[in-house]
Amino acid sequence: MDIVEFWTICSANGIVLSIEQIRQIERYRDELVYWNERVNLISRKDIENVLENHILHSLSVLKYINLSLKSRCLDLGTGGGLPGIPISIANPEARMFLVDSIGKKIKITDMMAKHTGNKYIKAIYARVEDLAELREYNSNFDFIFARAVSDAEQIVKWTRNLLKQSGKIVLFKGGDLTDEIEKLKKSFPKIKIKIHIISLIGYEKFENEEKKILECFFC
Repeated sequence: MDIVEFWTICSANGIVLSIEQIRQIERYRDELVYWNERVNLISRKDIENVLENHILHSLSVLKYINLSLKSRCLDLGTGGGLPGIPISIANPEARMFLVDSIGKKIKITDMMAKHTGNKYIKAIYARVEDLAELREYNSNFDFIFARAVSDAEQIVKWTRNLLKQSGKIVLFKGGDLTDEIEKLKKSFPKIKIKIHIISLIGYEKFENEEKKILECFFC
C-alpha cells in the first residue's frame, strides 16, 4: 500500500488527515521500519506492510470510537507505539500515555513520539501493574487501548482501576472471541461489551481476517 491509497482509505472512512499529518505518518512509518531492524518492535514478516497491517489497523479504531479532543488515553504494551502514535497523529489534542515494560522499546518509541512534534504524548517505562498502584494514575483515563497484548480478562484486571467511571477499555482482537468474552463476563459480571467488526470502505482485508474492536465499559 502506498501513502496515497492509505490517505484515500482513511478519508473514505471518516478518518480525515491533513497533509502535515500524512507527513508525520510517513516519517513514523520510516522510523519504525528502520528501528525494527535493530530492535524487535513489530513482526519482521510485516515490514513491507507497515502502513496497512499496523498504522491503518491502529487508526481504524477511530471509525468506531468517538475520541474527544482532550481525551486521556493509555496505550498498554505499546511496543513500537501502536496504536498510540498513529492515534495521536490523527488527534493531536488527545493526552496519550505510551506504556511498555521493555526499556529498549520504550526508549525508541519515546524518540519516535517526540518526532511527531506532539507535546501531549508521554512514553512511560513501567509495568501496568505498577502503574495501577500509583495514585496519580488511578481513575485517570478515558480510554485504555491494547493491541496484541493479552487476553481481555487479564487486560481488564490490570487496568480497571486506571479507568475513569465513564471510561472504556478498547482492545484490538481477531477471530472467534466466544470463549474469551465468556471468560471476561464471568470475572466481571457488570461489564458491557460492544464488538465492532473492522469494515473499511476500500479495504476488505481486516473484515476478511475477522479483525475486531472490542469496546468494554462498566455502567
